[in-house]
Amino acid sequence: MKTTQLRQYVIIDGLYEEFVAWWQETMPVLRPAMGFIVEFAYGSPESNEFTWAVSVPGDVAEFERVDAAYKVSPERAAVFDGLPDRVASMRLSFVETY
Repeated sequence: MKTTQLRQYVIIDGLYEEFVAWWQETMPVLRPAMGFIVEFAYGSPESNEFTWAVSVPGDVAEFERVDAAYKVSPERAAVFDGLPDRVASMRLSFVETY
């Protein structure tokens, strides 16, 4: 069993390429080191949309436990330190595979 979270972002106009470059450099390394599996990432430069998914083995409670630890970790703080906000809006949801 695994729990997957779909993460849908709209990136601020003019910052899409910068965001994607940062994401590609950091998230595929950081998230697995913190207990997540990066399932996929897709982007649409024309609409400034970036969608990706992460999962954790286990149920929603386990995902939330791993996510809570990630959010307060010094590793996460280091990759976000000094970065401007590049996400105009974000939608997070748990999804299922059929």
